[in-house]
Amino acid sequence: MKITNPDDIFTNRSGIGTLKEKSLHAELIEWFAKPGDKLESNISGYIIDILQDNILIEIQIKNFSAIKNKLFTLCKDYPIRLIHPIAGQKWIIKVAANGERISRRKSPKKGRIEEVFYELIHITNLLSNPNLSVWVAMADIEEIWLNDGKGSWRRKNWSIIDRHLLEVVEIMEFNRPKDYIQVLPNSLPKTFTNNDVANSLGISKPLSRKITYCLRKMNEVTIVRKQGREYQFSMVNNS
Repeated sequence: MKITNPDDIFTNRSGIGTLKEKSLHAELIEWFAKPGDKLESNISGYIIDILQDNILIEIQIKNFSAIKNKLFTLCKDYPIRLIHPIAGQKWIIKVAANGERISRRKSPKKGRIEEVFYELIHITNLLSNPNLSVWVAMADIEEIWLNDGKGSWRRKNWSIIDRHLLEVVEIMEFNRPKDYIQVLPNSLPKTFTNNDVANSLGISKPLSRKITYCLRKMNEVTIVRKQGREYQFSMVNNS
């Protein structure tokens, strides 16, 4: 697992075509594209966001399950860099039905690198493929809420109509199975449960289950035994 300084990545701010994609997706393409890259190229019947030298770069905001067939096919012949943004810090802009801006506030919720496993669980059969690397872009993001009465009850019926990239703050690279195991804290005992992972990282148990499931599929974690309803795991290199 490697942390890349975003300042070392050239950001091309010229206008680009976006195939009617939402703002965040288009802005991430713009952020990661370099001079000479080809955008929205057709490779083996699939549209790829960025063709950078011999690397196919695909930016996926959510729903990895929607692109798993695409990744499976292209990984046979090409190196692919899958970039997934997580909002480390988010600002919420509320807009009235007439388009007038009402307010801007910082969300108390901060995203975490481990949240990528909500998506990785859909492509576990590809995570050990040497042609696939996953970059998690921790980013500052603006989220636009519209008072249209059609949104989630959790947002009191405000709809999220768009998201904008402010800045990519940090990039975490997962280039091989050994990189993924590093999300687990060193404080874990030799044998551990999903509860141990959740408590050590300060995350929910459902997310800890997704992490251990993905690591099992990559043969980085193995089940030692089942005690009651809980599995006990160990890292493969410790077993």
